[in-house]
Amino acid sequence: MSSDSEPAGHRIDKGKGRARSPDPTESSPLLGSTSGSYTSGVDPESPPLARRLYSRLLTVFVVSLSLCVFALLLCTVIIFSYRSRAVSASPDDIIQHALVVRGPDRVDVLNTTGDGGIWMKIHGRVGLDAGHVAGVNTVEGDSFVEDAWKAIGRWGIRRLGKVSVNLSAIAVTPEGDASHSLSTITLPPLELPLTANPPPDNTWLTPVAIPVLIRPTTDAKTLMRFVRQSWKEGTIRVKASIQQADVTGGGLTDGGWRRHIRISHSDIQTAVHISSLPHPGDDLPEASRFVTLDSFLIKSANDTLNISANATLINPIQSSLNAIVPSLPFIVYLPPNGTSPPVPLAHVQTSPFALTCGNTSLALTGVVLPLPHNASGALSEFLGAYISARDADILLETTLLPDVRVPTKFPAPHPRPQILHDVKIKDMKVKPVGQGMIASGTVLARVVLPPGIEVGIDVVRVFPDLLVYDGEVPESRAYDEDGLAIQVLNFPVDDGDRDVPPQPPLPDPLPERAFAHIRPDDWLPAFSEPGESRPGEGTVVNVSADIVDVPLEVLPGREREFSNFVSKVVFGTQGAVAGLQGEAAVAVHVNGLPFENGRHGEMQLTGLPFKGIVRIGKRNMLGDLSMDLNSARGLA
Repeated sequence: MSSDSEPAGHRIDKGKGRARSPDPTESSPLLGSTSGSYTSGVDPESPPLARRLYSRLLTVFVVSLSLCVFALLLCTVIIFSYRSRAVSASPDDIIQHALVVRGPDRVDVLNTTGDGGIWMKIHGRVGLDAGHVAGVNTVEGDSFVEDAWKAIGRWGIRRLGKVSVNLSAIAVTPEGDASHSLSTITLPPLELPLTANPPPDNTWLTPVAIPVLIRPTTDAKTLMRFVRQSWKEGTIRVKASIQQADVTGGGLTDGGWRRHIRISHSDIQTAVHISSLPHPGDDLPEASRFVTLDSFLIKSANDTLNISANATLINPIQSSLNAIVPSLPFIVYLPPNGTSPPVPLAHVQTSPFALTCGNTSLALTGVVLPLPHNASGALSEFLGAYISARDADILLETTLLPDVRVPTKFPAPHPRPQILHDVKIKDMKVKPVGQGMIASGTVLARVVLPPGIEVGIDVVRVFPDLLVYDGEVPESRAYDEDGLAIQVLNFPVDDGDRDVPPQPPLPDPLPERAFAHIRPDDWLPAFSEPGESRPGEGTVVNVSADIVDVPLEVLPGREREFSNFVSKVVFGTQGAVAGLQGEAAVAVHVNGLPFENGRHGEMQLTGLPFKGIVRIGKRNMLGDLSMDLNSARGLA
C-alpha cells in the first residue's frame, strides 16, 4: 500500500480555476467571514438601477446647494440695493411724495403744561408709500425682468410691514425767516405702516391718534405778523426743521430681523403750505369779527361780581376739521390809559366745546378781578364808552399763548342806555334872596343799569346840573353823547376826592324857551332803595335827594321868558309846567366790586343826560314870602 494513494472515489483537481467554497454543511456559519476593509461606493457588479439613483441624489443636492447660495446672494444684493435707495432718498422727497397725511380730522386739546405747552391729540390718516422710496412700484412699460425684480421688492415691503420713527423736536418757523420761531412740536415715537403700489384713493391710509406737545412762541409781535401775512396771502407757509430722524424696521414692540434695518437722517428741512384761509388779499380783521357776544350777565354774589355769557365763535378756516376743546381760561384786560399799563379786569373760562366748520356756540363764566389803584383811568374810559353806546376796547389773553394779548371790542348796547329815568322835582319852591333866587325841593329819579348788569348798587350822592324850560323840553334838543364819563375812586373817599364835576359851558345858542339854570355848590346826599325792573332793564334803584336853597340863575337875555313863566304860575289855575333837562352825576357803591386794597369801591358816573318835568303852583312860587307878581318881575 502506498502513502500516495488516495481513497477511492476522492479526486483532487489541480487545475488553475477559481477555488470554490465548499458546499455548506450543517456546521457552516450563517454569515460569511467579515474580515477585510469597508469601502463606500457601489459594487461594480451591483444592479444599474442603484447606480442611477445615487447619481441623481447627488445632482439634486449640488443643484439645491447652488440655488440656495444664489438666492442668498440675490437677496443680499436686493436688500442692499433697496436699502441703498432708501438711504439715499431725500427726506424732503419722502415727506412730499411718499408720506401721505390726511387730516387732521379731529383735534382734542388735552391740557396745558403750565409753562406754555399745549398737549393735543391729533386724529388723522397716514401712510408711507415705501414702494416709491424703494422704486418698486409698478410702472407701465416695465419689462418682465423689471417687473419680477420689483415684485421681490414689494414682497419684502409686505414682509417688513411697518417702520418705527423717532424724531427730535420739530422747529416751526415762517418760510423765509428762520430767525423767528413760531413753535416747537414734540412727537412720541411713531409707527408708520408701509405700502407698495397704493391705490389712487385714500382707502389704504391707516387711522392714527397721536399725542402732540406744542409750545407756541411767546413773541407776540412775531406771531401777529405771521398771522397777518398768512391771512393776506390766504395760505399758511411755514418751514419745519428736524435735527435727527431715526427709522427702524418693524413696530415699536417688534423684535427679530426687522429691528436690524435702520436708517438715520439729520438736519431735515421741509416746507409746509396750507391753503385754507378765506379772502386772500384782505387785511386781518379784528378778533371781534370772529367772536360775537350774544348775551352776558354780571351779578353780585358773595362779595364778588360773577360773570356768565354766551358767545358765537366763527371758524375762519375753510375745512371740515372738528376739534374737541376743553375749558379754556382767558384774562380780559383794559388797554393802557396814558402811562398806566393794561389793567386785568376779569378772569373767564369757556365750557368745553366742539369746534366745527361754521359757527360754534360758547358758554363762558368768570369773575371780576380786584381792581388795582391805577385802574381809574382805564375803567373810566371803558365804562364811559359802553354807556355812550360805543364799543369799548379790551385785550384778551389766554394761558395757551401767554403774553400774547389780542385786541378786540366789547360790544355796546343798542340803543344807547339811559341811566336816569323819570326825573322829577317834588315840592319845588322858588324864592328871592337878595338880588337872586333860590330853589328847594326833592329830586326823584330811577337809576337804571343796562340790561345784563344786575349788581347791587347804593346811590349815595347826586349832583344835578340842569336847565329849566317854560313848558316841556323840546324833542329836538339833545346833549352831546361824548359828555358822558366815568370815574372810579377808592372808598372811603376823602373830602378832597369829592370835588364837584366841572361845569360845562352853557349851550350856544341857548335852547328855545329855556330861562333858568340850576347847579348846586356841592354834592347832594341821596337815599336809594331797590326798584322794580322792567323788560330790557338791569338793576333798578329809586333815588331821592333834597335840594335845599340851591341858586336859580336866570339865563342871560331870558328875563322875558322867566317873567312869562311867573305869570303862568301866578295867574294860572293849575300853575305851570317846567321842563327839566341837563346832566347829572351820581356816586354809587357796587356790591362785590373788588379792590386790591380790600376796601369797598365807589364809582362816580358823570355826564348822565336826563329830562324831566315839574309842576309849579302859586303856592310853590310865593311860599311863605307872599311874593307878588311885581316883585317877581322886578327880580327878573
